[in-house]
Amino acid sequence: MAYSDFTLEEIELKFGIRNQISSLFSEVQPLTPSLRLQESLQTANELPIRSGKAKSELIVLPILLDLRARNDKFFTIYSGDQLTGDRESGLVGECDFILAKDIKTFDINYPFIQVVEAKKNDIEIGVPQCTAQLIGARIFNERKGVQIPKIYGCVTTGNEWLFMLLENDTVFVDSNLLYLTQIETILGTFQQIIDYYKKILA
Repeated sequence: MAYSDFTLEEIELKFGIRNQISSLFSEVQPLTPSLRLQESLQTANELPIRSGKAKSELIVLPILLDLRARNDKFFTIYSGDQLTGDRESGLVGECDFILAKDIKTFDINYPFIQVVEAKKNDIEIGVPQCTAQLIGARIFNERKGVQIPKIYGCVTTGNEWLFMLLENDTVFVDSNLLYLTQIETILGTFQQIIDYYKKILA
Protein backbone atom coordinates (compact mmCIF):
# COMPACT_ATOMS: atom_id res chain seq x y z
CA MET A 1 0.00 0.00 0.00
CA ALA A 2 1.15 3.56 -0.67
CA TYR A 3 -0.06 7.09 0.05
CA SER A 4 -2.14 7.20 -3.12
CA ASP A 5 -3.96 3.96 -2.26
CA PHE A 6 -5.72 5.21 0.86
CA THR A 7 -9.32 6.33 1.19
CA LEU A 8 -10.50 8.66 3.95
CA GLU A 9 -12.48 5.80 5.46
CA GLU A 10 -9.39 3.57 5.61
CA ILE A 11 -7.39 6.39 7.17
CA GLU A 12 -9.96 6.86 9.92
CA LEU A 13 -10.20 3.13 10.62
CA LYS A 14 -6.45 2.52 10.55
CA PHE A 15 -5.09 5.67 12.18
CA GLY A 16 -8.07 7.20 13.96
CA ILE A 17 -7.74 10.38 11.92
CA ARG A 18 -11.11 12.01 11.23
CA ASN A 19 -11.72 14.59 8.52
CA GLN A 20 -13.59 17.85 8.82
CA ILE A 21 -14.36 20.74 6.50
CA SER A 22 -13.37 24.01 8.13
CA SER A 23 -12.38 27.57 7.34
CA LEU A 24 -8.64 27.37 7.99
CA PHE A 25 -7.47 30.88 7.25
CA SER A 26 -8.71 34.30 8.17
CA GLU A 27 -7.41 37.67 7.11
CA VAL A 28 -4.98 36.32 4.53
CA GLN A 29 -2.73 39.09 3.29
CA PRO A 30 -2.62 38.85 -0.53
CA LEU A 31 0.85 38.92 -2.08
CA THR A 32 1.70 40.24 -5.51
CA PRO A 33 3.56 37.60 -7.54
CA SER A 34 7.09 38.47 -8.59
CA LEU A 35 7.73 39.53 -12.17
CA ARG A 36 9.35 36.16 -12.83
CA LEU A 37 6.30 34.28 -11.53
CA GLN A 38 3.96 36.50 -13.53
CA GLU A 39 5.94 35.69 -16.67
CA SER A 40 5.91 31.95 -15.87
CA LEU A 41 2.16 31.90 -15.36
CA GLN A 42 1.61 33.92 -18.51
CA THR A 43 3.68 31.41 -20.46
CA ALA A 44 1.70 28.56 -18.89
CA ASN A 45 -1.51 30.24 -19.97
CA GLU A 46 -0.30 30.31 -23.56
CA LEU A 47 0.64 26.64 -23.71
CA PRO A 48 -1.44 23.45 -23.88
CA ILE A 49 -0.96 22.00 -20.40
CA ARG A 50 -2.36 18.49 -20.40
CA SER A 51 0.02 16.41 -18.30
CA GLY A 52 0.92 16.43 -14.62
CA LYS A 53 4.54 17.01 -15.60
CA ALA A 54 3.62 20.17 -17.49
CA LYS A 55 1.59 21.47 -14.53
CA SER A 56 4.51 20.79 -12.21
CA GLU A 57 7.04 22.56 -14.35
CA LEU A 58 4.98 25.51 -15.53
CA ILE A 59 2.63 26.27 -12.64
CA VAL A 60 3.31 24.53 -9.33
CA LEU A 61 7.11 24.72 -9.13
CA PRO A 62 7.32 28.41 -10.17
CA ILE A 63 4.88 29.29 -7.37
CA LEU A 64 6.91 27.34 -4.80
CA LEU A 65 10.16 28.87 -6.02
CA ASP A 66 8.65 32.34 -5.74
CA LEU A 67 7.74 31.59 -2.11
CA ARG A 68 11.21 30.23 -1.39
CA ALA A 69 12.83 33.40 -2.73
CA ARG A 70 10.49 35.59 -0.68
CA ASN A 71 11.50 33.76 2.48
CA ASP A 72 15.26 33.93 2.08
CA LYS A 73 15.46 30.18 1.31
CA PHE A 74 13.95 29.23 4.68
CA PHE A 75 12.72 26.00 3.14
CA THR A 76 13.90 23.64 0.44
CA ILE A 77 11.77 21.84 -2.13
CA TYR A 78 11.85 18.10 -2.82
CA SER A 79 10.14 16.98 -6.01
CA GLY A 80 9.27 13.34 -6.60
CA ASP A 81 11.15 12.17 -3.51
CA GLN A 82 10.25 9.16 -1.40
CA LEU A 83 8.93 9.86 2.09
CA THR A 84 8.69 6.93 4.49
CA GLY A 85 6.51 7.50 7.52
CA ASP A 86 5.63 3.94 8.49
CA ARG A 87 6.29 1.31 5.83
CA GLU A 88 4.31 -1.42 7.61
CA SER A 89 1.20 0.79 7.68
CA GLY A 90 1.53 1.74 4.03
CA LEU A 91 2.64 5.29 4.76
CA VAL A 92 5.32 5.31 2.11
CA GLY A 93 5.63 6.51 -1.43
CA GLU A 94 6.75 9.14 -3.87
CA CYS A 95 5.54 12.67 -3.14
CA ASP A 96 4.93 15.36 -5.74
CA PHE A 97 6.40 18.16 -3.63
CA ILE A 98 7.67 18.25 -0.07
CA LEU A 99 8.54 21.55 1.56
CA ALA A 100 10.98 21.13 4.44
CA LYS A 101 13.16 23.41 6.49
CA ASP A 102 16.45 23.98 4.73
CA ILE A 103 19.20 22.83 7.08
CA LYS A 104 21.73 22.16 4.30
CA THR A 105 21.48 18.38 4.37
CA PHE A 106 21.12 16.02 1.42
CA ASP A 107 18.33 14.01 2.99
CA ILE A 108 14.87 15.27 3.97
CA ASN A 109 14.53 16.93 7.36
CA TYR A 110 11.53 18.63 9.00
CA PRO A 111 8.92 18.16 6.22
CA PHE A 112 6.08 20.55 6.99
CA ILE A 113 4.08 21.10 3.80
CA GLN A 114 2.96 18.41 1.35
CA VAL A 115 1.81 19.53 -2.09
CA VAL A 116 -0.14 16.88 -4.00
CA GLU A 117 -1.04 17.12 -7.67
CA ALA A 118 -4.56 15.77 -8.06
CA LYS A 119 -4.83 12.92 -10.53
CA LYS A 120 -7.37 13.02 -13.37
CA ASN A 121 -7.71 16.75 -12.74
CA ASP A 122 -10.03 15.93 -9.82
CA ILE A 123 -9.24 17.81 -6.62
CA GLU A 124 -11.21 15.36 -4.47
CA ILE A 125 -9.05 12.41 -5.52
CA GLY A 126 -6.02 14.11 -4.00
CA VAL A 127 -7.54 14.66 -0.55
CA PRO A 128 -7.02 11.11 0.82
CA GLN A 129 -3.51 10.95 -0.61
CA CYS A 130 -2.60 14.29 0.93
CA THR A 131 -4.09 13.19 4.26
CA ALA A 132 -1.96 10.04 4.24
CA GLN A 133 1.14 12.07 3.40
CA LEU A 134 0.45 14.47 6.26
CA ILE A 135 0.28 11.53 8.66
CA GLY A 136 3.45 10.10 7.14
CA ALA A 137 5.25 13.44 7.52
CA ARG A 138 4.22 13.69 11.18
CA ILE A 139 5.50 10.18 11.92
CA PHE A 140 8.68 10.91 9.97
CA ASN A 141 9.33 14.00 12.10
CA GLU A 142 8.51 12.23 15.36
CA ARG A 143 10.95 9.46 14.51
CA LYS A 144 13.64 12.13 14.22
CA GLY A 145 12.61 13.63 17.55
CA VAL A 146 10.91 16.66 16.02
CA GLN A 147 7.46 17.61 17.29
CA ILE A 148 5.53 19.80 14.85
CA PRO A 149 1.95 20.35 16.11
CA LYS A 150 0.53 21.31 12.72
CA ILE A 151 1.36 19.76 9.36
CA TYR A 152 -0.10 21.52 6.33
CA GLY A 153 -0.87 20.25 2.87
CA CYS A 154 -2.27 21.43 -0.42
CA VAL A 155 -3.97 19.56 -3.25
CA THR A 156 -3.84 21.21 -6.63
CA THR A 157 -4.87 20.63 -10.22
CA GLY A 158 -2.78 23.61 -11.23
CA ASN A 159 -5.94 25.66 -11.61
CA GLU A 160 -7.56 24.70 -8.28
CA TRP A 161 -5.82 24.89 -4.90
CA LEU A 162 -7.22 23.29 -1.76
CA PHE A 163 -5.38 23.64 1.54
CA MET A 164 -5.43 21.11 4.38
CA LEU A 165 -4.18 20.82 7.95
CA LEU A 166 -3.41 17.84 10.18
CA GLU A 167 -3.66 18.66 13.87
CA ASN A 168 -4.04 16.08 16.66
CA ASP A 169 -6.48 13.41 15.42
CA THR A 170 -8.22 15.51 12.75
CA VAL A 171 -7.39 16.53 9.22
CA PHE A 172 -9.10 19.78 8.33
CA VAL A 173 -9.99 20.48 4.70
CA ASP A 174 -10.35 24.16 3.92
CA SER A 175 -13.87 25.18 2.92
CA ASN A 176 -12.41 27.81 0.61
CA LEU A 177 -11.27 26.42 -2.75
CA LEU A 178 -8.89 28.81 -4.48
CA TYR A 179 -8.28 29.23 -8.20
CA LEU A 180 -5.12 30.20 -10.04
CA THR A 181 -6.76 33.52 -10.94
CA GLN A 182 -6.51 34.20 -7.19
CA ILE A 183 -2.73 33.81 -7.22
CA GLU A 184 -2.30 36.69 -4.75
CA THR A 185 -4.44 34.84 -2.18
CA ILE A 186 -2.72 31.52 -2.89
CA LEU A 187 0.66 33.12 -2.21
CA GLY A 188 -0.69 34.86 0.89
CA THR A 189 -2.07 31.59 2.25
CA PHE A 190 1.23 29.80 1.74
CA GLN A 191 2.99 32.74 3.38
CA GLN A 192 0.76 32.54 6.44
CA ILE A 193 1.68 28.86 6.77
CA ILE A 194 5.39 29.53 6.29
CA ASP A 195 5.30 32.30 8.89
CA TYR A 196 3.95 29.76 11.39
CA TYR A 197 6.90 27.43 10.75
CA LYS A 198 9.37 30.28 10.98
CA LYS A 199 8.22 30.75 14.57
CA ILE A 200 8.37 27.13 15.68
CA LEU A 201 11.39 25.98 13.64
CA ALA A 202 13.61 28.99 14.18
